Amino acid sequence: MAGAVSSRGCRRLRSSQIRDLLDTKHCVLFDCDGVIWNGEKAVVGAPEVVSLLKKRGKNVFFVTNNCTRPRESYVQKFSRLGFKGVGQNEILSSAYCSALYLRDVAKVQGKVFVIGGDGMYKELRQAGIPFVGGESDAAGVTISDCPLDSDIKAVLVGYDDKLNFMKLAKACCYLRNPECLFLATDTDPWHPLREGRVIPGSGSLTAALETATDRKATVIGKPSRFMFECIASQFAVDPARSLMVGDRLKTDVLFGASCGVDTVLTLTGVSTLEEAQSYRDSHAPEEQAFVPDYVVDTIADFLPALEDGGTL
Repeated sequence: MAGAVSSRGCRRLRSSQIRDLLDTKHCVLFDCDGVIWNGEKAVVGAPEVVSLLKKRGKNVFFVTNNCTRPRESYVQKFSRLGFKGVGQNEILSSAYCSALYLRDVAKVQGKVFVIGGDGMYKELRQAGIPFVGGESDAAGVTISDCPLDSDIKAVLVGYDDKLNFMKLAKACCYLRNPECLFLATDTDPWHPLREGRVIPGSGSLTAALETATDRKATVIGKPSRFMFECIASQFAVDPARSLMVGDRLKTDVLFGASCGVDTVLTLTGVSTLEEAQSYRDSHAPEEQAFVPDYVVDTIADFLPALEDGGTL
């Protein structure tokens, strides 16, 4: 390959190198928040990049740890933000993959206690998974005298902006049973808001339960390999011919590394080039998995390589 370098090393990609890299790839995986869009605004050039990749015969998938909406809602958002032809089967969220895991891998026989929201509820319903979550307790009821469901076989933790002490306490009670599965949609510790504000992510809620129960959750979303396995089970995807584009080093880049997929860090989201370089220069072996193969300022940097009319 003429322009690109295969070793992990935060290599800045220029147009000719991007072209050479895409020449070797058949499948491109994108994170959404901070890569494809920020809030309700598409990253400049992102709709055109996705459209041109598909036009050039690339398989494009969107893998997101955001569990707050069902896949059909993501389809609507893609359309609303100017992306054309994005199908539901191209979107893998941590909520959707958690439902698949419970149904097809764990084959849970009973109910799931959910710390989460409507996006998780809808994916579980569509997968036929019975669950308990979101119900309010009667006034004055405490964890000492509230009813507990004897048929809970798993606890699933995701982002929950209505989290309260009772939900955490009930989850702790259910997880005292060692046969009760403990699952988390993802490990994202926080999410950025406008004007420098942040909110705690699913990983923070999961960490609280892990501390309280002395158990470790099985993580479904990135950086777990399960999301890639969901794609590979439905489509002919070769890791060596795939590319992961993301904005978080400890989720997107680690996900790609654990799946044997080359990674591109885009600087339109959470992680910075300085962070990536610090991991690259670290002497701690475990931190090398956080180092992206390549770096671009934005995925719009892909446009010149896709627009010049040559074959990829």
